[in-house]
Amino acid sequence: MALLGERFGERLRERAPIGALIKRVLPRTLFGRSLLIIVTPLILLQIVTAWVFFERHWDTVSVRLARGLAGDIAATYDMMRQNPTPEGRQAAFQFANHYFTITVDYREGAIFKNEPEPDSGRLERVLREALGEAMRRPIHLDDTPERDVLIDIQLPDGVLHVVAPKKRLFTSTTYLFVAMMAGSSLILFAVAMIFMRNQVSPIRRLAAAADALGKGLEVASFRIQGATEVRQAATAFNLMRNRLQRQVSQRTEMLAGVSHDLRTPLTRMKLQLAMLESHPGIDELRDDVSEMERMVEGYLAFARGEGTEQPSRTDLREILDDVVNAARRQGTNIRLAADGALMLTMRKEGVRRCLANLVGNAARHGRHVEVSARRHAAAVEVSIDDDGPGIPEDARDTVFRPFYRLDESRNVETGGVGLGLTIARDVVHGHGGEIFLEDSPLGGLRARIRLPV
Repeated sequence: MALLGERFGERLRERAPIGALIKRVLPRTLFGRSLLIIVTPLILLQIVTAWVFFERHWDTVSVRLARGLAGDIAATYDMMRQNPTPEGRQAAFQFANHYFTITVDYREGAIFKNEPEPDSGRLERVLREALGEAMRRPIHLDDTPERDVLIDIQLPDGVLHVVAPKKRLFTSTTYLFVAMMAGSSLILFAVAMIFMRNQVSPIRRLAAAADALGKGLEVASFRIQGATEVRQAATAFNLMRNRLQRQVSQRTEMLAGVSHDLRTPLTRMKLQLAMLESHPGIDELRDDVSEMERMVEGYLAFARGEGTEQPSRTDLREILDDVVNAARRQGTNIRLAADGALMLTMRKEGVRRCLANLVGNAARHGRHVEVSARRHAAAVEVSIDDDGPGIPEDARDTVFRPFYRLDESRNVETGGVGLGLTIARDVVHGHGGEIFLEDSPLGGLRARIRLPV
């Protein structure tokens, strides 16, 4: 069993490169693959039809044409034998030239060398067989001339030399059939392309709408059309989009409403604390109220991140300049390295909030921060590096959870309320991008954002 398993594995490994090669050769788009499915059987059918036609053509038409030419030559020879005088031969030759369209000459006393004939084509073999049946004499053929076939027939007292036009051995139906096959194939291919393009077009529009929804762009209702399966997918997409928009709207309104309502009692508590006289524990209570107020502001910022800001064409470089300058004013040692204009379709305030949160985290935990932005193919990458302690690799997914902090003491001096990275990730995902936490060349943490152009 082990030996059989090894042999089976070897066969699979041998076939793997072939399968990979086939995948590279095959078209990747649905349009290309659909055309291939339609065109491949059509081509195979044309090949089989052409093969059968030519087989029948050469077996019937060519044989009949060759036999007809052989019969004309035999008839000319019979007329020569009936009147062997020079005048009779000349009359037979004129008759053959006029009615058989062949040129005949008699070389009295000539003998051609009886050498083995070279391997000839199929048409020449058919003509040789037909002449052999009609004349039963040694025959020599030469089809090297462009338009004629030279035929020498050994007679008892000389050689009968015949010049026959090649068109007597060919028929124009061959070229007509090839032209009809090629023309019909092109027409069918063009019709298939038109129909397949119409069928693939709704799928492309659905993919574009899904991509726009993933980037947080407004997706207007598009017309549902196409095949039944495509219509079902488009209908499901519309329902999914409506559910997502309703869910996000309800979540945002609820979070914003709760956070707004909490401001009122917090404001009353601050006023009452301000009116109280000094008392043991009053400072700790003020700190708790201040922390609660920061938490409420964080909730509101989180809600605004999922708000109704409309995307617009914006230069990301300008936003980075503003965020970096604001960090410098707060005493952060930060450096920016970016390409020129980095135009993107984005929610400007949401992206600004995302970058400010990431830069703030880097400045809070490191002494030196570096920000870089580069365009890579169809995306823009922004990297924020610091030389702080970093984040353990097994916790880099967990820190994106709302209200999660590595410092369990929740000391406001070591971090916020645990919504900064959550807001950043939601903003990036809302633009169809990705955010990654990696090791930084500076020794700390790198936050890398990839936004599609």
